[in-house]
Amino acid sequence: MWLRLRQIALIAPKLAPVLDEFRSVLGLEVCFVDPGVGHFGLENALLPLGNQFIELLAPVRANTAGGRYLERRGGAGGYMVITQCDDHAPRRERIDALGIRLVADHRGREFVHMQLHPKDTGGSFLEIDEQTGPEAHAPDGPWRPAGGSWKHAQRLHRVAGVQAAEVQAADPGAVAARWAEIVQLPLDADDAGNPRLLLDNAAVRFVPCADGRPEGLAGLDLATVDLAAVLADARARNLVTGDCQITLCGMRLNLDQ
Repeated sequence: MWLRLRQIALIAPKLAPVLDEFRSVLGLEVCFVDPGVGHFGLENALLPLGNQFIELLAPVRANTAGGRYLERRGGAGGYMVITQCDDHAPRRERIDALGIRLVADHRGREFVHMQLHPKDTGGSFLEIDEQTGPEAHAPDGPWRPAGGSWKHAQRLHRVAGVQAAEVQAADPGAVAARWAEIVQLPLDADDAGNPRLLLDNAAVRFVPCADGRPEGLAGLDLATVDLAAVLADARARNLVTGDCQITLCGMRLNLDQ
C-alpha cells in the first residue's frame, strides 16, 4: 500500500490577502473554489502545487471550528495534512482498531475520506483519502477536493511541489511515533535528528515548538524552480524570513532547489 502527501490546508483570518500572496510570490493559480465549505462557515480556494494542492481557508462567520483553531494557534497557519492512499478499507480498519475518533467521514462513489481527531493523533489534523475511478491513482490523477480536473491551473514556473511538511509538537518523538503507528510506516531521522515519516512522494518531519506557538502544522519544504523570482517578490512584501525561507499564511516555507 502507498500513501502520498496530496494536499495541505492552511487557514487565515481573511482569504483574499493570503490568496494574493500565494499567487504573486509562488506563481500559483486557483483551480477550484468549493462552495461546500460554506456549511462549516468557511470559504476556500484550491491551488495546484505540482500535482499536490494548497488549500487556503478562512472563516466567514463567527464561532466556527476554523475560527477557534485560529485563536488557539495565535493566527494564520497550517491546518491539515491530507494524504491519498490506494486502498482505503485497511486504513479504516487500522483507525478503528486504534480507537481513533473521526472529525469527518465521507464515503462517496469516487472519493472516500476520513479526517482524524487531532486529540487522538497529536500535532495536526491528519486526513487519509482515496480517489477512485479512471486514472485515480496516477500521480497527476483527478482529485475531488480540487474539483476533479485541475491541470488547467497548474503553474510550474516558480515552485513544483511539496517535498516535506513540518509538524511542531511539545514532544515530537511521541507524535511521530503515533503517526507512524497510524499510517504503518517506519520512522527515520533527518540530518538534524528530527523524526521523519517518508511517504510515497514527500516526508513529514516532527520538530519541537520553537516559535512561541502551540503544536500544529508549521512549515513546508518546497521544490523551487525560480528561487530568485520567489525571493524577490517575497522581499518586496517583507515576507523573507531566512536565506532560503519565506513566511506565507503563518507558515515557514523553505525553498529547496
